[in-house]
Amino acid sequence: MTAVETSRPAAARSKTLNADLWPAFTTHTTTDVVIAALSINRLVEWCGTPCVHTADASVPNTGGRPSDSELGSVVVARVLSVEWRSDLRLHVAIDADLSGCVPTLDEARLLGRETVANPSSVTLETTSGRAEGYATLLPGDIRAGDLVVVPCRGVTLLHGVKVARSAS
Repeated sequence: MTAVETSRPAAARSKTLNADLWPAFTTHTTTDVVIAALSINRLVEWCGTPCVHTADASVPNTGGRPSDSELGSVVVARVLSVEWRSDLRLHVAIDADLSGCVPTLDEARLLGRETVANPSSVTLETTSGRAEGYATLLPGDIRAGDLVVVPCRGVTLLHGVKVARSAS
C-alpha cells in the first residue's frame, strides 16, 4: 500500500472498481456511474426507480474490453428504509427485486452523493414480501432516499426487477 492509498478514506480504498464486472466503457466518479457516456444519475432523473440500463458486457480478465456478443446490465434501486438488526447488519429495503437478475453484489455502489463513511455489512431486501436478502458492503451512513446501483451479468429486464405493488 502506498502513502497515497493510506491517506484516502477507508470507504474509497475498499471499493475499487473491477472493470470486468461492469458493462464496457463504465467509469465511476464519487457521485455517479457513467456507462458509454450515459450518466446513471441522469437516467434515474428520466426514468425513476427501479431502472435498468443494458450495454455491451466486458470480456473477463481484460480490464473492461467490450464483448462482441455479450451484454451486461445495471439495476438502480432507491433505498426505502434502513434498520440495524440483531445480526449486526444494516437491513436496507430497496424498491427493486434482484431475484430477476444475476447481480454482482460485491460491486454495488452508492449513487448520487459523496460519502467518506466506512463500509458496513448490508443486507439488501425487497419490499415484495420475499424473505430473501442479498449481502454486500455499502457505506455505513446509507439512508432512505439514497440510490444503489448494482451491475448484473447478462440482460436484465425492467419487469424482472420491478416490485409488484399490492392493490389497495
